[in-house]
Amino acid sequence: MFRTTAKIEGMMCTHCEAHVTKTLTEKLGAQKVESSHKKGESIIISETELTQAQLEHALEGSGYKVVSSECAPYEKKGLFGKK
Repeated sequence: MFRTTAKIEGMMCTHCEAHVTKTLTEKLGAQKVESSHKKGESIIISETELTQAQLEHALEGSGYKVVSSECAPYEKKGLFGKK
């Protein structure tokens, strides 16, 4: 599993967050996506490593722009932070 943090320009409200979240989930096949217009970012949990180019392609034509992204291995933690 991988955790990608993408800085995204153009999100102004919770409706924007929902649109970006839905688009990234559907187009990237992500396990989980959380977007925040206040932070200007989306956190994507996926089975495969994601590149900035893949993120840009997924949001192409949506009015949102990927400014930067960082992908790192991710281990899901269990109850109370235990593996």
